[in-house]
Amino acid sequence: MVRYVFFSFHYERDIWRASRVRNSWVTKDRESIGFVDAASWEAIKKQDDDAIKRWIDNQLDGTSVTVVLIGKETSERQWVDYEIDQSRKKGKGLLGIYIHNMKDQDGQTDTKGTNPFDLWYTTMNEQKVYFSKLYETYDWVNDDGYHKIDDWIEQAAQKAGR
Repeated sequence: MVRYVFFSFHYERDIWRASRVRNSWVTKDRESIGFVDAASWEAIKKQDDDAIKRWIDNQLDGTSVTVVLIGKETSERQWVDYEIDQSRKKGKGLLGIYIHNMKDQDGQTDTKGTNPFDLWYTTMNEQKVYFSKLYETYDWVNDDGYHKIDDWIEQAAQKAGR
């Protein structure tokens, strides 16, 4: 089944690594949305917060899963938080993929960042349950993301009932 995916990440810092993940997905005869090029992002971020929220909401429409690509500073990004929040509210599957072990354009890896799912929680049976207990996270390099991302996305979609 074709899954439409929204990729959430820290654009300025992690675009190189995010592009590699996204390109691995589309080269497997899959379709993805929610990935924006540099020119489009520059135009989007010059708009006000409401316009950015509308753009994100439009990108989430028609997707079944949001993949949060976790780099060193991802958990600190306002728009990543918004994308996680909206994805949860819209019943999307969610999963996280650490990308710090991937080499960038200069052949360098990065420091592991905080899992943004550790910062979000919901209440279940009057108990606080962090998203990191509800949504799987993987490491792109150590967990063989290139070969397994299809399965991870499918599992997240099915877990969300999509």
